Amino acid sequence: MKKVLITGKNSYLGSFVKQELNRYPQKYQVQELDMMNPDWQNFDFSEFDVVYHVAGLAHSTPDESQRDFYYQVNTELAYQTAYKAAKEGVSQFIFMSSIIVYGSGKVGQKRVITKDTPLDPNNFYGDSKKQAEKKILSIPGSMKIVILRPPMIYGPESKGNYPLLAKFAGKTPVFPTIKNERSMLFVGNLALFVKRCIDKELEGIYLPQNEHYVSTCDLVKKIAQYHDHKILFISLFNPFVRLFHSVSVVNKVFGNLIIDPSLSAFSLDYQRYSFDQSIELTEKGDTVL
Repeated sequence: MKKVLITGKNSYLGSFVKQELNRYPQKYQVQELDMMNPDWQNFDFSEFDVVYHVAGLAHSTPDESQRDFYYQVNTELAYQTAYKAAKEGVSQFIFMSSIIVYGSGKVGQKRVITKDTPLDPNNFYGDSKKQAEKKILSIPGSMKIVILRPPMIYGPESKGNYPLLAKFAGKTPVFPTIKNERSMLFVGNLALFVKRCIDKELEGIYLPQNEHYVSTCDLVKKIAQYHDHKILFISLFNPFVRLFHSVSVVNKVFGNLIIDPSLSAFSLDYQRYSFDQSIELTEKGDTVL
């Protein structure tokens, strides 16, 4: 049996990984640790085989007044947790980073993340993750380190861009036909990927994603279909989308950002949920997968 510590109690991602591991009570013992409580530093890590670190701030367009806080939580807390894990004999440390370390996508410009793409975050949220990776990877010793850089994660009761887009998809009568490509990752597939990392005692940098890329237009169409809402997809608004390509929210919705499949370790067989299934489960809203 492997003992897994999730550092970040009641976190969105941690809850789904815990749910996945708890399917196999004979193989895993899972515990969560509240990282908001300063007493976490006195908690004994030595009895755990794996630490899955999900505690962090996750807005990709943070307010400038929060800069120091982002580095405190996303960089320093992550590093301190990893250092403590290594010092106390944990075998594997899994860190949730983000595709944001590469910067954002662009409207009208194809952008593919490959093994040669440099880390070039365009805000301090992304940089806080980049700096955390750098510090964690510098920790000496035999502890295996896994860095995960997923694209947009979505699922039941998720936060961020998906629920805003879903709400819009349920109400708008029209939508632009902009053809873009995005990598996405359903939270259920992410949870299975983390389990695979634990089972195979992996180390390295991975960019897990769903099996297929998706366009924003197709995503909105699929969400609308689930709710029996009819949308007219027209090209009339396309020039306006391109005109405002420099606006952050426009790039988030209509920009291109995909991951080269060679970075996504599809051989680990973590595509439990198809795109259609993932949208249905997300819109259904049941957090028990």
